[in-house]
Amino acid sequence: MQQNRARSGVGAGLMGAMAGLLACLAAGTAGAQSYPVKPIRIIVPFAPGGPNDILARAVGRKLSESLGQQVIADNRPGGGTVIGTEAAARAPADGYTLLMASTSHTVNPTLKRSLPFDQLRDFTYVILLAKAPNLLVVHPSVPVRSVKDLVALARSKPGEVVFGSGGTGTSTHLSGELLRSMAGVKMIHVPYKGGAPATVDLVGGQISWMFGTFLTSIPHIRSGRMRVIATGGLTRSPVLPDVPTVAETLPGFESVGWYGVMAPAGTPRPIIDRLNAEMNKSLKDLQPLLLQDGAEAVGGTPEAFAAHFRAETEKWAAVIREAGIERN
Repeated sequence: MQQNRARSGVGAGLMGAMAGLLACLAAGTAGAQSYPVKPIRIIVPFAPGGPNDILARAVGRKLSESLGQQVIADNRPGGGTVIGTEAAARAPADGYTLLMASTSHTVNPTLKRSLPFDQLRDFTYVILLAKAPNLLVVHPSVPVRSVKDLVALARSKPGEVVFGSGGTGTSTHLSGELLRSMAGVKMIHVPYKGGAPATVDLVGGQISWMFGTFLTSIPHIRSGRMRVIATGGLTRSPVLPDVPTVAETLPGFESVGWYGVMAPAGTPRPIIDRLNAEMNKSLKDLQPLLLQDGAEAVGGTPEAFAAHFRAETEKWAAVIREAGIERN
């Protein structure tokens, strides 16, 4: 008799749990169907005017059209993306706060001693919007016209060839360290306080080469004040189809900036799916804007973005450790 009562109690408990789960799923579905009912903000952890900000505003305009609610870009620069990212991590997981994510978010967990959030635990993935390959550029006086030439020069002058970057731990710095490591050569790194001053010194001949972005490099390439010898994507850029990739000399090399959208962990999956679907639709219209930055639309599922994020985090963590870059 007691066993029957126990079984009955367990059965009732399971039925209650299942009923609760179904109720939650139903509530989530209903919420997604009515979503959104108020403005949405995309936190951009960078100052206005950069590629992350420009793309966030463009995506916001397309979402406003398709969702019928205002989508606002909320710039929260500072701390190497930490200030804005923390604000997003602490926001309600209701689909009304999103985060414009970039390469910095896969570097910071290894580069920084402590963060006020857990990048993997506190966020969920919406979509990988686009990738933009970095450009390997040299001063015209440097006698190299290919990656093979640059590696040969570094081997002939170990520890003498100087490359610059926008700062220690930036994507342009880590890209240089990745090339140095894969080529097995010694070079000197000079960090600058941003990509602009590094570009100025490259144009002036104070440094030999660097990885730069399309926006900062293309004007100087066109004027002849710097020379591009390779791009950082796995395939050639449609903007510079005649320029080889670094990977054609060092197989597997990839140095790209990327742009994605994340949301606070716990955001209902139906809302994530709605946002993902609308952003995927918008990418075709955004392609002309992306090409201005040498970027290409990616799109795809939240799971594909999650896999990309994890792979990037692991890759740059290995580069940081191998290069002996100190955590800050």
